Amino acid sequence: MLISRSTPVIRSVAIAVLLATAAVGCGSDSDSDTRTGASASPSGSGSGGQGSASSRIEAVNKTMRETAFTGAGTTTAFEGARQEVWWDPEQGLRMKISGPSEAEGGDLYCKGGTSYTGARLFASMLAQRGQEITVPERLSDVYVSSETGQDCDAYFTISTSGQFAPDKDTTIDGKAALAIEVSAGAAADTYFVSAEGPGCLLRQESERDGRTSRSTYGGFGEAETISMPTPEQTMTMAQFRSEVGAG
Repeated sequence: MLISRSTPVIRSVAIAVLLATAAVGCGSDSDSDTRTGASASPSGSGSGGQGSASSRIEAVNKTMRETAFTGAGTTTAFEGARQEVWWDPEQGLRMKISGPSEAEGGDLYCKGGTSYTGARLFASMLAQRGQEITVPERLSDVYVSSETGQDCDAYFTISTSGQFAPDKDTTIDGKAALAIEVSAGAAADTYFVSAEGPGCLLRQESERDGRTSRSTYGGFGEAETISMPTPEQTMTMAQFRSEVGAG
C-alpha cells in the first residue's frame, strides 16, 4: 500500500544527504583535496586529540542544526542523479534532485517535522521499490505531505555510532579534515569534518547497494530564502492516493 510504505521511502531520498553547517568562515565551497593521511590534522587536533567520536559528532550535529548552508554533489537516490541542498534553521530544508530524466527529478522540502515531496519525485521513489504509479498531468505540480514524527534535521544528523577513521583523514581546500565512518547493512558513509573550530562537515562520501555519491558543502552562515509549498500546492498521502486512483 502507498501509505504504509511512504514514510521510509521519503526518508531514503534524503539519507544520502549529509548537510554541512558551522560558524561563519567554517567549511569549504571547493571540492579540491590533498590526501595526506592522519598527518593532515594539526598537532593535538587529530582524531586522538578530539575526544570520543560521539562527542565530536554531537558538536558537528549542533552546528549543522543551527547554521544555514548549501550543498551539492551526486546522490545514491537514483543512478546518475545529482542533488542540491539548502538549509536554514528558521526556514527549513530544500532538496533538488536532478535525475537522468525529467521524471526522476524534483524537489523535497521539510519544515516543522513535515516533508513535502514533488509528485513526480514521489512516484520515482516508489518505483525504486517496485511500486509503479502514473501521475496525472493535473497533479504534476502537487507536493505530497508527510508528518515525519521528528525534526527536519533528522535528514542530516550524523549517527553517534560513527567511529574515527584516521587512515582517511585528509585536507580539503587547505583545511584539516577528520574522517568519521558510519555503516549499517548495505549503507556506508564517510563524513569529513573540520579538525578545528566548532566543527563543520566539509564533505560526505556514501555507498548504498553498490551506488556511490560524493557531496561538498559551503555557504556557511549565509542568508538563504527557502519557501515551502503553499497549502494549495499540497496533498496528504491519502488525498494523493485517492487522486492518482481517480486518474
